[in-house]
Amino acid sequence: MSVDYVVADPVIASVAARAALTTPGVVRLEPGVRGLVTSWTRAARQRWKGLDPAPADGVRVRTADGRLTVQIDLVTTAADQAAAVGRAVQRSVARFVAEQTGLVVDEVSVSILDIEPVTR
Repeated sequence: MSVDYVVADPVIASVAARAALTTPGVVRLEPGVRGLVTSWTRAARQRWKGLDPAPADGVRVRTADGRLTVQIDLVTTAADQAAAVGRAVQRSVARFVAEQTGLVVDEVSVSILDIEPVTR
């Protein structure tokens, strides 16, 4: 007997957020305008169901046509090369989501919304 399970998008988003935040060079996740609307909607839906919203600001997940895509909006530090941090986040998110959920991420898009200066 086979058991099918579904991992909800908010769970995937939370796992992806944790992976992105633990990547060196990432200062924080930044929801942006589009992300804020998604975040508010997700949090309201979870609260309505009596659940505590999982932290996933700055992360959008889309499952369509059998494909799983994750979009990450973040802030990086000026001490690191932005492109290298973006690639590291892509690898980290894809790997961690697969490890934690068993799902294969088809695409991870990273948008760097700000670069914070190094303070001394």
